[in-house]
Amino acid sequence: MKKYIVIFIIVACAMPLFGQDFTIIQTTDLHSHFLGFSPNIDYTPNTVNDDNTVGGWARIATVINDVKKNRKNPVLLLDSGDFLMGSVFHLLCREEAFELRLMKKMGYDVITLGNHEFDLYPDGLARIIRAAQRYNALPAIVASNIVFSAESKDDNSLEKVFEDELVKPYTVMTKGKLKFGFFGLIGKDAAEVSPFAAPVTFADQVQTAKQMVDILRNREKVDIVICISHSGIRKYKDKDEIEAGRSEDVQLAKAVKGIDVIISGHTHVKINQPIIVDKTIITQSYEYGKQVAVIDLSFSNGGVTLKDYTYVDINDSIKGDPAITALINQFAQTINAQVLSPLKLKWDSVLAKTSFDLFIKEEETNLGNLIADSIRWYVNKVDSKADDPDSKVTIGVISNGVIRDNIVVGKTGKVVLSDAFAAIPLGIGMDEKKTMGYPLITCYLYASEIKKALEILTSIYPLKGSDYFIQISGVKFTYNPNRMLFDRVTEIWIGDEDNGYVPLDYSKNNTKLYRVAADIYNATFLKIIGNFTWHILDIVPKWRDGKPIEKLTEARVDADKQKPGIQEVKEWQGVIEYIRSFRDEDGDGTPDIPARYKGTLGRTVVQASLNPYHMLKRGTTVTWIGFLIFLFVAAIVTVVVVAVVRKLRR
Repeated sequence: MKKYIVIFIIVACAMPLFGQDFTIIQTTDLHSHFLGFSPNIDYTPNTVNDDNTVGGWARIATVINDVKKNRKNPVLLLDSGDFLMGSVFHLLCREEAFELRLMKKMGYDVITLGNHEFDLYPDGLARIIRAAQRYNALPAIVASNIVFSAESKDDNSLEKVFEDELVKPYTVMTKGKLKFGFFGLIGKDAAEVSPFAAPVTFADQVQTAKQMVDILRNREKVDIVICISHSGIRKYKDKDEIEAGRSEDVQLAKAVKGIDVIISGHTHVKINQPIIVDKTIITQSYEYGKQVAVIDLSFSNGGVTLKDYTYVDINDSIKGDPAITALINQFAQTINAQVLSPLKLKWDSVLAKTSFDLFIKEEETNLGNLIADSIRWYVNKVDSKADDPDSKVTIGVISNGVIRDNIVVGKTGKVVLSDAFAAIPLGIGMDEKKTMGYPLITCYLYASEIKKALEILTSIYPLKGSDYFIQISGVKFTYNPNRMLFDRVTEIWIGDEDNGYVPLDYSKNNTKLYRVAADIYNATFLKIIGNFTWHILDIVPKWRDGKPIEKLTEARVDADKQKPGIQEVKEWQGVIEYIRSFRDEDGDGTPDIPARYKGTLGRTVVQASLNPYHMLKRGTTVTWIGFLIFLFVAAIVTVVVVAVVRKLRR
């Protein structure tokens, strides 16, 4: 008997050495892309190997089911936020919570919130979560660094959602013999690009993580701590390597001990293998459901080790799950009936044909030009007078941050409504009903302020990333990236490709006001960009009479001034109407996207030069201060060198 007891003790003590395996399936930044892309009409989840679309939630569901079927160990299904905002399906998210209902059906264990979950204000997010609750279809949600306002009532409905524990700072789950602890974070960059989260703010993620680790380790006694983070990792622009210094989740792993795994999101980065920082494993699964991360891990002796990993590309080699496909089809009919039928449209209504792809990149692009043109065209259509030149919009502006998808030819060349919407899907109105989509606003700027706005591309974009790359209409310019920061624009012209361009005098001597159109999101950044630049790029949006606009919401374009209030002009509707306005070139009854959009139009031109004349030409105070500092430093260096040389000669 003693012999068997000894053997049992030896085996029991040895068990941790062999480890207890578990698997994590991760998605992130799905952005409501139920049908994958693109084009949506090419998507065939019921068959395989007959289209080039990628993504699609039904295909993701198949991967999830296959992994669960093939693993004998516990499997965790997690998502790192931004599951909302990106397709026609989010148009009813507050009423129907399609995204959360699908995630519950697909078996998600725990998810977190991203910055785009706050695009509809705190109350909008509260409504989404309550809608999922009504359908009894709410996955576990963790969000640890949300801070509610003690003064404002505008976040009370969301605070009540947290009080009712529909969202928790952390959650604990036991699967198999392992006890898991989860917490969720929104990072600094994500918080910075969440202007509509106010009055909600976000606590420091490092300090919050330390608190959560302490609670989970010491109070809850979990085996494994998993941080589901909407903070992200970043790569260098010119090489396929992780830029640790700009990767918030890498910095989090370095700063906080005790996190076993960080499930990262927000930055839409594709990686080939997990990142290991000290004892913390970090993974991120790209964007829009194009990829699913499957990470096999083992727990032994109090730590987690990486066993294997697969980043599964979601494409037409994977047959979609029939139940998820049926549910998505049902949701599509609801969108048609409740949202699009008043416009006499459907999600798959054909707007136009294209013989070439339209892309968005960190440069002037054909899609960026088309969308910027649509803003200028649509506002001029609904809110300008032919006999009043100053009422016409001179310049349209859009940033890459709100352009979310390409428009591609696909098998048919047809551009349907859902594809056009997916290119510019974000935002919410300021009208009484908070209707979906960013409204367009206009303001008047001096020519010198137009130059400052263009400096966002030359100087803010290199510092803060692609969200700040602007696409423009009605204006073109050249800039020298070697010049002083905030003074790199060298020449500006206004006009268009049809009527030609004329030089713009952007000196302060030009006191003419020019009407500029943008969506409310970009206009907000235009107004506050001075705060990021030590007030060097201060821009003051003005009314036609030159008086400052105190509230940008009052500058929204009104589609029907005969009705009370402001009838908002939506950015996404402008794109759709602009595309529908194109000529039918081949007589088949369908408009064609014009050939001029096949390439770029030379609206943003880089003229790099170190020639002193080009470095100083038409320089502002910034350039001359920089030049004087350079001369001062050069003089000091010269004096020191001369002194050293003289001393050596002695």
